[in-house]
Amino acid sequence: MNEDFEDMGPVDFLVIEFPGNRMTGEGFPLLLDLVDRGIIRVLDLLFVRKDIDGSIVALDLRELDADGEFDLSVFEGSSSGLLGQDDLDEAGTALEPGSSAGILVYENLWAAPLARALRRGGAQLVADGRVPVQALLASLDAAEARAVGEAAP
Repeated sequence: MNEDFEDMGPVDFLVIEFPGNRMTGEGFPLLLDLVDRGIIRVLDLLFVRKDIDGSIVALDLRELDADGEFDLSVFEGSSSGLLGQDDLDEAGTALEPGSSAGILVYENLWAAPLARALRRGGAQLVADGRVPVQALLASLDAAEARAVGEAAP
């Protein structure tokens, strides 16, 4: 089993909030495309809802597609067992009451060959991170405002 992990690419997770429990399904075909092209492998895809009283409830994929508007059956069973109830509860704390979220754990297959080569050479990941788009945009806006202020006579 350890050899299987040695061959894996980096594993990431996302918690994606759907304010007001409004999920259109627009992202699902794009997620499936990433899987089909071998860019990622979905390890876990779970959904939670945070009720108005603050309680966190796990959702079944069939509940999300009650009207049959988008087919989620391809994602049924996407559970590696990595996520437990404590992870769902923790993800739920980030949500506004009356919202739901998708929790996606995925392997970056595109990076697996690089990760294997680095591990064979004795390298190890000591830090990683992600810059949220909102933070990037705010930083760019601030830099632009500074540039405009410096250019003013």
